[in-house]
Amino acid sequence: MFNFHAVIVVIQVLSALAIIGLVLVQHGKGADMGAAFGSGASGSLFGASGSSNFLSKATAVAAAIFFAATLGLAFTANRSAPSNGGVMQNVPVSSVPGAAPAAPASVAPGANGADKSSQIPK
Repeated sequence: MFNFHAVIVVIQVLSALAIIGLVLVQHGKGADMGAAFGSGASGSLFGASGSSNFLSKATAVAAAIFFAATLGLAFTANRSAPSNGGVMQNVPVSSVPGAAPAAPASVAPGANGADKSSQIPK
């Protein structure tokens, strides 16, 4: 069977990396002022003004994919969660830190049906 949860996680990670890369490639608002004084930052791969439109639209598309993947993950997690209990319902008591270990029923006094008067110390 095809695991949709894993596919959605991969899509979300790839879109997050795309957003990070696209944001880092874009220039800030103050970059044009530095170019006016001879910095040379205006010469880029996409031209002087072509990069802002392309990169901002690509960032918006990557953000939309990221949000859609997040909603998909929330939907798949909600479908697989048990509806009749909480998260801690299936945790065994012996794995809870600070809890006393549970004794087996056969070791408990009086569990085997023996006479209780023979178990009282004299």
